[in-house]
Amino acid sequence: MNEKFAFNIKSIGFDEHYRPSDSTRTTTNFANLARGEKRQENLRNTLKMINNRFNALAHWDNSEGDRYTVELDIISVEMAVCSACASDALPLIEILKTSIVDGKFNKRMEGIAGNNFSSYVRDYDFSIRLLEHNKDRPTFSVPDNFGALHGKLFECFVNSSAYQERFNKPPVICISVSGSKTYHRTENYHPVLGVEYRQDESSLTDEYFKKMGLKVRYFMPKGSVAPLAFYFFGDLLNDYTNLELIGTISTMDTFQKIYRPEIYNANSAAEKSYQPSLAHQDYSLTRIVYDREERSRLGIEQGRFVEEHFIKPYQALLEQWFATDAR
Repeated sequence: MNEKFAFNIKSIGFDEHYRPSDSTRTTTNFANLARGEKRQENLRNTLKMINNRFNALAHWDNSEGDRYTVELDIISVEMAVCSACASDALPLIEILKTSIVDGKFNKRMEGIAGNNFSSYVRDYDFSIRLLEHNKDRPTFSVPDNFGALHGKLFECFVNSSAYQERFNKPPVICISVSGSKTYHRTENYHPVLGVEYRQDESSLTDEYFKKMGLKVRYFMPKGSVAPLAFYFFGDLLNDYTNLELIGTISTMDTFQKIYRPEIYNANSAAEKSYQPSLAHQDYSLTRIVYDREERSRLGIEQGRFVEEHFIKPYQALLEQWFATDAR
């Protein structure tokens, strides 16, 4: 069925003038920041935070701390179930693509694709399917094949000609660590990614991303107060340059400070044994307005959308796909 999927990639610059289109996923960090009375101030301050963080990490040959600028593009992926059905394409995924501008040599370098990750099917899995499965159960459990469809769709996209013609390297997704797990600091230290943390048991998100073909490692970069979760193909430490990694760190560390200040803008750094919590009270707020409650509510709405327009209409076709292409 892979050859029946047709992927179309669109992009729009994320800058202080950005306005979400009607088709963008409204649960994404960048769409949330770009609404309301303070939208332009939000965007301007967010980009300034990203650039400051980048220059702090890329400090060599950068005595003034202003050598580099990060440019961001929002990548929107549409999918048609067959190449002849392009007019019925469904929004599937949104990610971010970083680019790095070196002001010293007036040079622009490609960064990493991925970073932030938003998905309609993931909204359906977590906001609809998982909640309904546990509605009347005394103990929490996960539905059979949870995340399998999403994982196969993601791998189809990454292996598609649409992705490979547009991007030079596989994606790296960088998100928050799980509040249900404890992370332990190791002796491993990377000059850019920082100190590595590990955990004894995978989280539900780890297992979900594993079905997408992605491995995970947890690093706390210098200047950060909590580890970030990096999901990747291949070799995270050697497949990407230092500046590429710094582009991802500076972007996603900034978003997490805004979105989860209890963890990523805490007033004290993670210790050797660390369990993140959104109930933590010793943290600082940024000056950037972010509506976290709206994001959760819209996740349910967008999960219903994909259920109505993709899961139910193509249920028989999807079941056939799993039967003939079992892992």
